[in-house]
Amino acid sequence: MEKTLASRLGGAARLARTRLNLTQADVAERIGIASEVYGRLERGHMLPSIQTFRRLCVVLSISADEALGLKPTQDVKWAAEPPSEYGESGELRRLLRRAKQLDRSAIRLLSVLAAQFRPKGNG
Repeated sequence: MEKTLASRLGGAARLARTRLNLTQADVAERIGIASEVYGRLERGHMLPSIQTFRRLCVVLSISADEALGLKPTQDVKWAAEPPSEYGESGELRRLLRRAKQLDRSAIRLLSVLAAQFRPKGNG
């Protein structure tokens, strides 16, 4: 039973993630777990803690019922729209993830470089 539940949850998470155009790393970062752990969850090799499950549902905009396979996806009308606070592109999300790992001097350098690409007239 637990293996079936893990597979069902993993499939629902993968479907919701792709519908929102997010990477596994994007979701893992937002729910506070390592990308490798999230990958195992999506493949149905593990079940998350209750706290992680709740964050997963919020980030993927799915109900707990849908994630557990208790309700068909098409019944959740609001799940097709990504949360407005996560509307940035995949490239920007990857850049932000990488920038968070930089030290102070590298961030200053990146800021100077980014300023050179700013459209003229935007101060």
